[in-house]
Amino acid sequence: MAKWMLQTLVLCALVWAQLAAWGGEAAPASDDPVLEARMMTITSELRCLVCQNQTIADSHAELAVDLRNQVREMLLAGKSDQEVTDYMTARYGDFVLYRPPFKALTALLWIGPAAMAFLGLGALFVVLRRRSRMDANAFEPEEPQSSA
Repeated sequence: MAKWMLQTLVLCALVWAQLAAWGGEAAPASDDPVLEARMMTITSELRCLVCQNQTIADSHAELAVDLRNQVREMLLAGKSDQEVTDYMTARYGDFVLYRPPFKALTALLWIGPAAMAFLGLGALFVVLRRRSRMDANAFEPEEPQSSA
């Protein structure tokens, strides 16, 4: 009986080793590593329209996969990086860009965080200054008066 168990164990180990050998890194969609690098550079600057917090390069959404393939096809057709980015912007608007250009419509995106930080620091300064000017006795509790 021990011989049968040993043979089963060896067979399972061989099957497991064979299955592990089949696994590996996924092959790139293109045989040209330079083209893949350009595609990854461009898609890492474009926002996934489904996920909205990931780039097209990082997202696994179907639309992101389609857009990566579309970028790859445009690069294969000889389009420049700027032409691909301009096409995506024309089709989906400035929202697709992770770094939208400074325009009247996007000014709040660029100026808003700094303005909010300055307002917060200003409010903190005013509150701390008012507290420092208060009389120190204002925080001491009053002693109860005896009515005897």
